[in-house]
Amino acid sequence: MGPVHMAEPARRCRTAPVCFLVMDTTSNLGIGTKCILAGYTPASGEPRQIPIIQSTTFKYDSGDQLGALFNLEAAGYFYSRLANPTNDTVAAKIAALEGGTAAMLTGSGQAAEFYAVFNIVGQGDHLVSSSTIYGGSYNLFAVTMARMGVEVTFISPDSTDEELDAAFRPNTKAVFGETVANPALTVLDIERWAAAAHRHGVPLLVDNTFATPIHCRPFEWGADIVIHSTTKYMDGHGAALGGCIVDSGQFDWTAHADKFPGLTTPDESYHGVVYTERFGLGGAYITKATAQLMRDFGSSQSPFNAYILNLGLESLHLRMPRHAANGQAVAECLAAHPQVAWVRYPGLPGDPYYALGQKYLPQGSCGVVSFGVKGGRDAAQRFMGNLDLIAIETHVADARSCCLHPASTTHRQMNDEQLAAAGVSPELVRISCGIEDTADLVADVDQALTRL
Repeated sequence: MGPVHMAEPARRCRTAPVCFLVMDTTSNLGIGTKCILAGYTPASGEPRQIPIIQSTTFKYDSGDQLGALFNLEAAGYFYSRLANPTNDTVAAKIAALEGGTAAMLTGSGQAAEFYAVFNIVGQGDHLVSSSTIYGGSYNLFAVTMARMGVEVTFISPDSTDEELDAAFRPNTKAVFGETVANPALTVLDIERWAAAAHRHGVPLLVDNTFATPIHCRPFEWGADIVIHSTTKYMDGHGAALGGCIVDSGQFDWTAHADKFPGLTTPDESYHGVVYTERFGLGGAYITKATAQLMRDFGSSQSPFNAYILNLGLESLHLRMPRHAANGQAVAECLAAHPQVAWVRYPGLPGDPYYALGQKYLPQGSCGVVSFGVKGGRDAAQRFMGNLDLIAIETHVADARSCCLHPASTTHRQMNDEQLAAAGVSPELVRISCGIEDTADLVADVDQALTRL
């Protein structure tokens, strides 16, 4: 490990793995060009594709060199549990896409969610979270982190400013929400939630998995930390688990030093380093997450998975418009069908989140549509059994279309009251539209409903 560095082309394994602080040389280029080129620029005679550094360890000529890495005083890699050159190259690309200063990959989206929050929220602290979030995130906050001494207040994304302010406590350390919630498909008013968080001296953390930076860049609306399950659209093919955390570099931890002692006071587990002093506002948060949390919990991403992720990123700007177009077409089909009780999709005029969708997602949201089948839970299950093309899977957001009944699967641990707060009703079916021909998807949905 080593000090924060400006990310020149990551090709010689000499950059500091603790924090990939990005000097985005593609900043003036379009988002599609960044999908292809950001993060890696090979020199003459070097590989055109990013190399897979499939090694657990790295050799040095002296113990002093290795000691300097452990002291966070020198640049280099020493053990891939903490960081790896392939991973850092891909993290730099995602940071460039989101417009952040630093990023780290994790072994899964769930690990990214946990690290992002636990990096600044610990025993005796309080978290404010939108109530309409992914069931796994709800369980992480409400059950697992509660056992670690963290209290969470879940509040509707539609809460007024007064209700938002009332949710904060003196020990509140962060606010969490999803750009487009899974599976409720609520759209977070990022600008308003960021303003509330900042009024109380804490950062806003946003899971941007469904929108991706192609359709929304939360930093532009005031968010401070962005999280991705890269397993979803970024990979795009259901091939590799992964997660990513990106820091905007804009939140001033030192202005609220008493709230964030882990960043602003000496870390005795790393020889008294003060992360904000050593790595600055642009690198302190990710450096701490890597040096502490990845060191101790070890949810590192495989370099091979990072390579697969990069292949997906190279086509992200081409796939997302197709996902959104298919989602829009299927949503319109569902809205017109007599067997459908209701449809949630922010691209539908009349949807409760249409206006926010136009504000934050003007080029389209995603390929995920949630709807209720008339007849309740049994009818929802029969509908899914009638599908021919769209598969029943515990997945979402990849090239192949799939569907799920969240109340029986991803949100199964919730009681009826919690399900209602999360926007998950018994008749809800979530369809993830892939990139197949639009007409084929619409026809499959139509015949499955008609057979009911």
